[in-house]
Amino acid sequence: MNLIADILLVAGVLGASLYCFVLSRRLQKFNDLEQGVGGAVAVLSMQVDDMTKTLKEAQTAAISSTDSLGELTGRAETAARRLELLVASMHDLPAPPETQPHKTSAPVQPPAAKQQSATPPTQDTDSEPSDILFLRHPRPAAEAAQ
Repeated sequence: MNLIADILLVAGVLGASLYCFVLSRRLQKFNDLEQGVGGAVAVLSMQVDDMTKTLKEAQTAAISSTDSLGELTGRAETAARRLELLVASMHDLPAPPETQPHKTSAPVQPPAAKQQSATPPTQDTDSEPSDILFLRHPRPAAEAAQ
């Protein structure tokens, strides 16, 4: 009986050693950095590290952008308050006087032409002169005799 037990024990040891040999070969292929899953795990690990660095840089940039945007928003609100005050103060000002543009289209007579026409021109009282600023109206005969 001892002989049968020893044979079964040796067969079990040989089966276990064969199983360990096959398992070690598969594990070597699995951990191969170029073709196996180990290489994929190594590549993914490097990508995770790169993504972590990129995420930290993006967070830093977002924080600085938020700070500068907050500062610009504050400046814009201050400028908006100033503009509101200016617009409110514009309502307190009196209305500007309406000015008419000066007409400079009147022909300028040379001095010789002025001497020739020394008598004032007579015009109808119904029509108003368009280019003359001041016009001396001729006196009626009753007022001239006094």
